[in-house]
Amino acid sequence: MKSSLVAFFLFFGSFISLSASVYAQDAAKGAELYKQCIQCHGEKGDGNPAQKAPRIAGQHDWYVLKQIQDIKAGVIRKNPVMIPFVSKLSEQDMKDLAAYISKLNN
Repeated sequence: MKSSLVAFFLFFGSFISLSASVYAQDAAKGAELYKQCIQCHGEKGDGNPAQKAPRIAGQHDWYVLKQIQDIKAGVIRKNPVMIPFVSKLSEQDMKDLAAYISKLNN
């Protein structure tokens, strides 16, 4: 039983380290990219109900990244308002933006 527990924690620890390296990002670059998002989502990411722009501040970076990827792909989430903005983003840009957004309420 003890060895199973040790194995679990070793696996879990390596998963956490791998996850952190997969999402290597530059929040400072994300802040620069976010300037185009302010018009709808607000300076602090609080959203704007009148524009149907949700609060995005404080969301997990992996969640924000997935939403941006889905909107860009246009398959799962179709959002004609955001397409002009996200269509220009590289995969790294999306990661950087997600890193910045995830820290907005901190």
